Amino acid sequence: MAKPKDQSRRDFFKFAAGALVIGGGVFFAGTLGHTRIIKQIQKVAQKLPKVFKRLPPLPVDPAVKINGLSPLISPNKSFFQIDTGGGAPIIDPDTWTLKIDGMVKNPITVTYKDLLSRPLFELDNTLSCVSNPVGGLLVGNARWIGVRLDDLIREAMPTARADQVLASSDDGFGAGFPLSVLDGRDAMIAIGMNGEVLPGKHGYPARLIVPGLYGYVSATKWVTHIELTRFDIKQGYWISQGWSALAPIKMESRIDVPQQGSQIAGGKTTIAGVAWAPDDGVSAVEVQVDNGEWVTASLGPELAATSWRQWWLETDFNSGNHGVTVRARNSRGEVQTQTPADVLPNGAQGWHSVNFSV
Repeated sequence: MAKPKDQSRRDFFKFAAGALVIGGGVFFAGTLGHTRIIKQIQKVAQKLPKVFKRLPPLPVDPAVKINGLSPLISPNKSFFQIDTGGGAPIIDPDTWTLKIDGMVKNPITVTYKDLLSRPLFELDNTLSCVSNPVGGLLVGNARWIGVRLDDLIREAMPTARADQVLASSDDGFGAGFPLSVLDGRDAMIAIGMNGEVLPGKHGYPARLIVPGLYGYVSATKWVTHIELTRFDIKQGYWISQGWSALAPIKMESRIDVPQQGSQIAGGKTTIAGVAWAPDDGVSAVEVQVDNGEWVTASLGPELAATSWRQWWLETDFNSGNHGVTVRARNSRGEVQTQTPADVLPNGAQGWHSVNFSV
């Protein structure tokens, strides 16, 4: 009888716990010969192939000079992580495959080697979890590297009846989004993150990235299967739990500094944070201090409409209690909605405010 995947993972971690890395070599306190485990540990030495469509170098990050401001690009090690399983599965890239079938005329199977040989491109994209509350930390910005998903789906030739792209992961999770979303917005099968091979906890060897959609319908990690189907036939995991099937990311803004309930020194202070508005992009951020007039903040570099923008505003505070509120505008001039909404069923909304003392 085959072991359950959770048991296999526990076996791996027991085995890996006995591993020692000395002088760049891997030595095991236990039995040698676990080829799959060795490959997974050694994958850190892999290099990504040359990117076909490379983005310009990243600009100077304003967070270098503004203490407490989120960096322009979220580091891999601190990028938020939300999973339904008990941890990252252990996948051998030499045996991994991605099958695309269902309501298609030409089912295809792609290997990891196939992906590496295809034209790759870079994408600056902010990924947000639908369970992120107003002002929350379940959002991050990364420079992803991958293969265009539209091309793969086009090769499979979906039938006219298909209206959903339903992706499944190695650990059994499933997430689906409308086929109509593949409209040229640079959706990808990602194999790299911030210049590195995709980390295990973020989906190695491959995951989906679909700009503008919350992760629970689109950002399937450890993806092994994509089925073209219909919403009236099958549903992804979270849709069956009562969440919305469409899931566009809402325009939001967040105050990073000062933090709620903090105490700061008097005099000139920098208020700062981030804002995002996929797929329109952020055109302005406005700040209100102590219920006063709205003041336009300075904006950081715009990497892409799919990427967040940093913002900051310098102001003077006298001693006492104070409050700050922020709101964003997108490229169409629309103002972020003030009306509060909980995360269920399609994402939180509302203006972020913090109170602090001087």
